[in-house]
Amino acid sequence: MLAGCSNTVQLGSERNIDLQTGFTPAGIALSNNMPDLIRRTSPSYVTLIVHKQRGNDRQSRDILPEAVTSGSGFVLDNAGHVLTAGHVAVAPGYTVNATGADGRVYEGKVVAVRPDDDSAIIKLAGFKGSPVSPTSNACMRSGEAIFSLGKPHARGDTARTGEVQSMSFGRSVSYNGFGYPDAMVLRMSTKKGESGGPVFNSNGELSGMLVSTLSDGGGRPLHLAHAIGTPSLARFVCKHTSCSKGWRTLSRQSLKSCPA
Repeated sequence: MLAGCSNTVQLGSERNIDLQTGFTPAGIALSNNMPDLIRRTSPSYVTLIVHKQRGNDRQSRDILPEAVTSGSGFVLDNAGHVLTAGHVAVAPGYTVNATGADGRVYEGKVVAVRPDDDSAIIKLAGFKGSPVSPTSNACMRSGEAIFSLGKPHARGDTARTGEVQSMSFGRSVSYNGFGYPDAMVLRMSTKKGESGGPVFNSNGELSGMLVSTLSDGGGRPLHLAHAIGTPSLARFVCKHTSCSKGWRTLSRQSLKSCPA
């Protein structure tokens, strides 16, 4: 694999994004366009801190519970709905603090979780955001360039370039009550905290959602990541929100029809 490099894309006082480029020819080729792509897509990206559900007594309602997870997500619509990984959101009713592109922190709650496809929807109060633009065709070619947005634990906002290795992992994955029947395989090195983050194609269109980083039996990273494909995301989104025409179109597609 090729060595990577890093620089920072400055988006103003509200948000700067660290650009991690490398590991694949497609990712390196994409790097020249990344500052513009990041400026176009970052308004739809949020970072999340999730807390346990508040109790019913007065004291519990006045005190924010201790954080249990953190992760990344992206905006679905102008009604405050955000999509993230199920293992980030944990369970319906959990409280969420989300930081938007404007640097403000918004409060919300987890409204739906699908553990068997590791997806969740959050509803933020008073948040409009800038919705992602989903791709019209869920299939991608092996070697096609992609990039992600996310926030690794104890680090700043990060964009990573990479490429598609396969549209199918070929088997199911499960962990701690969550999982997925299949997933896209991406050649990129992600870290904890980036789960739930958006994966975009070279046109800045949403093409998947990060859910896990792959390692070997000894825990060593393989520079591979899994992402839930847009058809599965679309079916979940359209079940729980007033989804757009683009999302409805994707909900009728299947990654099984993609060329091997």
